[in-house]
Amino acid sequence: MTDSGSQPSEDEVRWARLTDKQRACLDLVLDHQTSKQIARRLGISKQAVDLRLKTARDTLGVANRAETAIIYARLKQTYDRIPCDPIILAPRPALMSFDSSNGGLPGAIHGCGSPTGEPTGSNPPFGDFWRHDHARVKRVWIMAALLVGFALLILTGLSIAQALTRLVSG
Repeated sequence: MTDSGSQPSEDEVRWARLTDKQRACLDLVLDHQTSKQIARRLGISKQAVDLRLKTARDTLGVANRAETAIIYARLKQTYDRIPCDPIILAPRPALMSFDSSNGGLPGAIHGCGSPTGEPTGSNPPFGDFWRHDHARVKRVWIMAALLVGFALLILTGLSIAQALTRLVSG
């Protein structure tokens, strides 16, 4: 619309008379596509593309394809705008797939990698040690190793305490 708001400009009328199909073809003309390439991309015949471009040329009042592209680019820059800017929101996080093979919890909770179960490049400190789907024998061995380690830790602490007691008492 013009500043007075009463009469639309000639360019605005020409823009409004272009159909969505003509605009789709003209957008690809702006990308330097041939009629054959446009036809393949839009899934229509080359003749349909040429007809749409000829009708758009007549609507815009120009003589050739290059001039059509120039006028259309200028009109598009002026009239093909969103009336108000949308609020830009952060993208939503991707949902994780549920995999019951690891104890019923999603893989990222255990540090096992991506939601698809593939490693992401960062391994947890003990690798597969803390997985919940170990066989019973393996779990027994893990518990035995932990008990032995805990016992050695306690014995070491007691021997250090005894050595310090002897040192202090003289």
